[in-house]
Amino acid sequence: MTQQQMFKRIIRNYDLYLLLLPTLAYFIIFHYLPMYGLQIAFKNFNPVKGILGSAWVGFDNFERFFESYQLVTIIRNTLGISIYELLVAFPAPIILALMINQLTSERFKRFVQTVTYAPHFISTVVVVGIVYLLLSPKTGAVNSLLGMVGIKPIFFMGSAEWFKTVFVFSGVWQSVGWGTIIYLAALTAVNPDLHEAATVDGASKLQRVYHVDIPSIMPTVIIMLIMNMGHMMSVGFEKVYLMQNQLNIDSSETIQTYVYKAGLVQGQYSYSAAIGLFNTVINFILLISVNKIAKSLKQTSLW
Repeated sequence: MTQQQMFKRIIRNYDLYLLLLPTLAYFIIFHYLPMYGLQIAFKNFNPVKGILGSAWVGFDNFERFFESYQLVTIIRNTLGISIYELLVAFPAPIILALMINQLTSERFKRFVQTVTYAPHFISTVVVVGIVYLLLSPKTGAVNSLLGMVGIKPIFFMGSAEWFKTVFVFSGVWQSVGWGTIIYLAALTAVNPDLHEAATVDGASKLQRVYHVDIPSIMPTVIIMLIMNMGHMMSVGFEKVYLMQNQLNIDSSETIQTYVYKAGLVQGQYSYSAAIGLFNTVINFILLISVNKIAKSLKQTSLW
């Protein structure tokens, strides 16, 4: 297509391109322009001197991070939570979508979808508050039930060993319903003739799910897996920070909370920018690698 043809096409469909402008402006202003500030990761940034006036220090900030005694802990915690979520939270909406798809009563199906979607619209602050109330060692419903069967109260929110479990499963409760939307949409595209043929061959519902539904939505599952791997090193800051305390910090200190404390609390802007850049690069490498592996194995990829 020549430049003249491209220009005519834009003029002909100008209204469609105008619809793209707000989204395009958002990404340019809030995602691309801030990249100018990444250079402070290689400088000793001084707010008075500004970005251009601050002295270059090369990779000093990165070396400081790699030599930090907290490096192993925060990377272990970040990866630990991410892998836990990948094993538990990622398949949860797939399983729920497959179960909902088998429901024959439309009224009950809508009821289940409404109940599971609702927690998504609750703010993270409220969710953490609910978790604290339910898991309270004195008045929490969970510990009350444990007491009925002779188990001593457990201080879940003050225990490093329970932090990841509470974090992941509360996240599953909040997001599992919303996550089923894309899989239910993929299931609607499954050819009904495949189910009819399987039924004629004597396949049970479970066999039809395993041999018809799952293979049909596998491309969607792979795409979602690739996208999840793109933020493997990025655990949600807000929820971790709200659940964090001095008793569970050995399990709750992640890269995101560490960057917040170093940058905004302690004013070490260059150091925190270096850590953030390192985190982004690792996520990018993971995204590219998993996408390439998926393309070679299943011929399904983001690009």
